[in-house]
Amino acid sequence: MELLGEIIVAAMLVISGIFGFVGSYGLVKLPDQMTRLHAPTKAATLGVGGVLLASLAWFFFFGDHPSWHELMITLFLFLTAPITGLMIAKTNMHLTWNPEELPDPGEDRNWATFGDSADSSLMDADPEIGQDEREHRE
Repeated sequence: MELLGEIIVAAMLVISGIFGFVGSYGLVKLPDQMTRLHAPTKAATLGVGGVLLASLAWFFFFGDHPSWHELMITLFLFLTAPITGLMIAKTNMHLTWNPEELPDPGEDRNWATFGDSADSSLMDADPEIGQDEREHRE
């Protein structure tokens, strides 16, 4: 059982190291911001998650009791990294591209950062005022 645990932990560390290296290399070598964004949000996230899962496996096989902190950190990382990547991509779209440069999203549709909803925020809306009255004020 001990040998199996060592093999599993070592394999997870090697695989996660490869993912981390590929993600870091992609961050440095890819040509523009949007392509560079994929390297840390995909490969490097898998690398860090693999290290955390290897730590979880080590505590399971060799520790006094399993540690669930690594699992919670991994879940949080896997849930937040795609959302962070999406927000960075939308910010890059909004700050560096014109709406005419983007692909056509379809009939009667806009990109979220360039549509009517991008002109105002929910924080600007007064819940006591109806939409018709708000448009009349403008």
